[in-house]
Amino acid sequence: MKRSTTQNRRKHSVKLLASAALVLGAAGVAGLGTYGSFTSSTSASTAVGTGTVQLDMSGQATRGLDVAVTKMVPGDIAQRAVQLTRSSTSDAFGAITLTSTTTNDNLLKSGTNGLKLQVDACDTAWIKQANNQLSCSGTTTPVLATGSVTQANASLPKALETLNGSTSVANLRIQLSLPEAADNTYQGLENTVKFDFTATQRAGKAV
Repeated sequence: MKRSTTQNRRKHSVKLLASAALVLGAAGVAGLGTYGSFTSSTSASTAVGTGTVQLDMSGQATRGLDVAVTKMVPGDIAQRAVQLTRSSTSDAFGAITLTSTTTNDNLLKSGTNGLKLQVDACDTAWIKQANNQLSCSGTTTPVLATGSVTQANASLPKALETLNGSTSVANLRIQLSLPEAADNTYQGLENTVKFDFTATQRAGKAV
């Protein structure tokens, strides 16, 4: 009888150990993927706005582009004043370019002795003289050398420098000339020259 009791106790002991092992195993499975962490957060905001690029043609001198050029003969020059202004609300410009086009494709545009274009700048407003020429009471600076009447995005660095300066104004003199070598084939021709000044934004930078 004693042996039987001892064997029964051993069987019960084995079963209890096995049960304990199963419980621990279950606890281990339940704990997979479970963890804790400390967190903290804060936030702030900043306003963002875009600038403007605005070029105006206003306050032209007495003899501006609204005055037509008539009855030119070889050797004549026609001078017209243009005042460009960078708006007070505009950011600085990165470039100023000029594109000039004509409405008619005749000798005044494409002839060897057709119209020639030149642009100069004055640090003050241009003044009309009795002979219809425009004079500068300050310093005259070449902006565009004499060349074809038609220009495609011609760079005007001097005008850019002035427009980005403290006055934000560029006083330009547009000069159209008919070469003395123009012959009878140029008689009676008409054309219209359109001038487009374009300002582009400055290069991107840290702001």
